[in-house]
Amino acid sequence: MAGHSQFKNIMHRKGRQDAMKSKLFGKLAREITVAAKLGTPDPAMNPRLRAAVVAARAENMPKDNIERAIKKALGGEGENYAEIRYEGYGPGGVAVIVEALTDNRNRAASDIRSYFTKSGGNLGETGSVSFMFDRVGIIEFDRSVASDDAVLDAAIEAGADDVISGEGGHEVYASPDSFHEVAKNLEAKFGEPRKAALTWKPQNTVAVDDETGEKLVKLMDLLNEHDDVQNVYANFEISDALMAKMGG
Repeated sequence: MAGHSQFKNIMHRKGRQDAMKSKLFGKLAREITVAAKLGTPDPAMNPRLRAAVVAARAENMPKDNIERAIKKALGGEGENYAEIRYEGYGPGGVAVIVEALTDNRNRAASDIRSYFTKSGGNLGETGSVSFMFDRVGIIEFDRSVASDDAVLDAAIEAGADDVISGEGGHEVYASPDSFHEVAKNLEAKFGEPRKAALTWKPQNTVAVDDETGEKLVKLMDLLNEHDDVQNVYANFEISDALMAKMGG
């Protein structure tokens, strides 16, 4: 029976992974539709749409799904989503930024507020924590695309602000104004990046103990699982041991 229960466990895990993948595809499609509605439906001429398509491809979202999401915008279909940024403090006074696309502001605000409260944190006003982060564009490439020096040289030439290379790959940072141009120049040199997006980068991170870290990871998971939430950013660090324990 051990084999049977193990099989059930694998099936359950796969079912959960499939559900998570489906939810992720839904969020990616929502961002593609909104980006295409706000600008031109051509990714080459619409930086936000281009970034959304790159993000979708990085998650192996089928090409049909991507095209369908763009067509939805062209046909004026789908709900009108409001872009909202929520800011607050999680357990241990950690700063948290939540970006949402929602067709129901009241539902989103109520749910997100309750997540913060239940975790021992509190939701604040817009601007209450974002001053602790920098709004930057990030372009990520796999480690294998080029040497550290080659990526650094290309990034400087492209007008980037900073480069961090490590075992996990190359991260190139640019200002929001120059982000699209930098991404385009680097893509011409190294191929499509695995990620290209505007992000909130913490100016400093706070190391938290494992008990607080566990509460924060649970809060991050709750927020990320909400249908309206697109991105979550926070300025904390946890131990490698806790990361492994929490499945990260």
